[in-house]
Amino acid sequence: MTTDLVIVGCGGHGREVLGIVRAVNGDAPRWRPAGFVDDRPAEENLKRVQRLDVPYLGGLDRLRDLPPDTHVVIGIGDPRVRRAVGARLDGYGLPVATLVHPAATVGPDVAYGEGFVAFAGARVTTNVTIGRHVHLNQNVTVGHDSTLADYVSVNPLAAVSGDCRLGEAVLVGTTAAILQGLTVGAAATIGAGACVVRDVPAGVVVKGVPAR
Repeated sequence: MTTDLVIVGCGGHGREVLGIVRAVNGDAPRWRPAGFVDDRPAEENLKRVQRLDVPYLGGLDRLRDLPPDTHVVIGIGDPRVRRAVGARLDGYGLPVATLVHPAATVGPDVAYGEGFVAFAGARVTTNVTIGRHVHLNQNVTVGHDSTLADYVSVNPLAAVSGDCRLGEAVLVGTTAAILQGLTVGAAATIGAGACVVRDVPAGVVVKGVPAR
């Protein structure tokens, strides 16, 4: 039996989430991609969605009209935008899907909230706590005893070392590294390629090696 699943966001990130759905389905389909919703889709993205043979359903308010057992997942890379969309989704009352690519690894004693998405090659080791709507992109690592709050995004090839604390809506840029035992405050941004060697306050942007 398959369950209808709607992806919020038909940009590149959302279409990559569709790839995860299809990989999860494999030979025993669990999800039926019922369509994308997006309030302001670019014309080029609508054409790309059409080539993937999944319909564009309309704006987010279209979710009000769907059967109550339809699941949703957010396919938006920006954690702050994803947080705003998540607040809207709560109002629609639809169940939220969690997606772990079969080529991702989630170790023992890892807890994660609804809407968690792990892309191919993501590695989560052990005793890790992950919040709602957290996205771990391709080939990222999250070390032991770390905590990632709601809406965190870890971009491709980034590394979060053991015993780290990432606040809500933190963005970790591509190939960035956060050294062991550090805390990154809510809504902070770690620039691509940065190496974080000390705690990062909430709401700031750091970049470089070492990150400043």
